[in-house]
Amino acid sequence: MDWTKISFDLWMEAGIINGFVGAPICSTHDGMPTSADEDQQYEDGDDPCIHILRLYSSSEHKTEVEENHSPSVWRRTNQGL
Repeated sequence: MDWTKISFDLWMEAGIINGFVGAPICSTHDGMPTSADEDQQYEDGDDPCIHILRLYSSSEHKTEVEENHSPSVWRRTNQGL
């Protein structure tokens, strides 16, 4: 499949249907999507790593976020993306 020609909506739908990603939520208003086990780990003093995919509303928004949040750049570049 040529992923450069797929729409964002189809890409997101494929990820949700195949269990690669959850539906988009707002971590500010909905909270961090965690399992009960991860919640318990936090309560026990552990620090589970929870990977988040940030959705951008535009290419300008992407630039603004990356200028304000360096891990959004170096996590990507460290993976060769």
